[in-house]
Amino acid sequence: MAPEIHRTIDAVWRLESGRVIAAVARIVRDIGVAEDLAQDALVAALQQWPESGVPGNPGAWLTAAAKHRAIDYLRRGQMLARKHGELAYELDNARPDIPDLNAALDDDVGDDMLRLIFTACHPVLSAEARVALTLRMVGGLSTDEIARAFLVPEPTMAQRIVRAKKTLAESKVPFEVPRGEVRRARLASVLEVVYLVFNEGYAATAGEHWMRAGLCEDALRLARMLAALAPGEPEAHGLSALLEIQASRLRARVGPGGEPVLLKDQNRALWDQLLIRRGLAALERAERLGGAAGPYALQAAIAACHARAASVDTTDWVRITALYEMLSSVQPSPVVELNRAVAISRAFGAAAGLAHLDRLEGRSMLKNYHLLPSVRGDLLEQLGRHGEAREEFQRAAELTRNETERRLLLERAGLSKKSEVRSEK
Repeated sequence: MAPEIHRTIDAVWRLESGRVIAAVARIVRDIGVAEDLAQDALVAALQQWPESGVPGNPGAWLTAAAKHRAIDYLRRGQMLARKHGELAYELDNARPDIPDLNAALDDDVGDDMLRLIFTACHPVLSAEARVALTLRMVGGLSTDEIARAFLVPEPTMAQRIVRAKKTLAESKVPFEVPRGEVRRARLASVLEVVYLVFNEGYAATAGEHWMRAGLCEDALRLARMLAALAPGEPEAHGLSALLEIQASRLRARVGPGGEPVLLKDQNRALWDQLLIRRGLAALERAERLGGAAGPYALQAAIAACHARAASVDTTDWVRITALYEMLSSVQPSPVVELNRAVAISRAFGAAAGLAHLDRLEGRSMLKNYHLLPSVRGDLLEQLGRHGEAREEFQRAAELTRNETERRLLLERAGLSKKSEVRSEK
């Protein structure tokens, strides 16, 4: 198989697997079976596309192929003939060049992706299993990538995902968006996984591209739907606000060649003002409902500080530092503390930020987290300690699984080296 075709198929699968699995799960009512059938469609693509070429709408091709396999599966299970006819009619009359109506932005509870997430977040599963399963199904992450995110061995994560799918099947969990108290009880888990799916799109764990805009769009659509489904839940609006504002920067986060553009270097004229206004309005709704201190609303308030500023230098870094302090008390996390160190460095100087960062060095969760040496390198460079900064950037480049980010980090290591030479003259 030509390497180009293989990379294309891999990229298509990452982008489309969640939609394919969700569409098939609606038919077979079993997430595990749906994933198997979607994988069968992927195998068919691997066999056919090198000869026939990549179709114009590869996602629709995969979905149609997986649905055909779902029909075969149902027939083997001796389902009702009426069900066969309905499904066959749906396939025979489908236009592969026209997106499914379920993908419409303003669709309500009929969205297959939302059903998939609510099903994967059933309380019969542990919190870790819910997130892992959703990242696998919706985010298209490999077991290895999810294991790295959870800082556990790959075999452990593989067993966790297999058990989760088996548990859902044995418990006969319905493929649906629940209502009433059941929905409210599951909402926190659903918000969490939508947040994580967006993060995977915003800064991809692995692969050639720094971002996966399709995942961001899916997560943003789902967040809007959740806010509409739960209008009295402050954190639903907080999450919507956060994702709206973060999504406003997508066009500015990559250069013409797909290279990452850091916040300080972004052209803020490219930020989407409509999304920013939507985000600020959602944040106001969360605050009116008494949710200003929730973790998503706090992160949205931080994002709003950036959105309101004309430049990095005019950003209210003191307020951002205070918001991170509040966030660390509500949702303690080494990653929150890492971001807090950056804010401290902007508000009170690189030395203060580095002092805060030094207190994180012993945290086992951050041992293999590439952003720790990356941030450390940035602060060391600001302090003129270029040799140490170069070592940190090189270490960060070794830890990241994203090729685009690795190139950026190696470039920064090279720039640090040049700076050191200049400083010695």
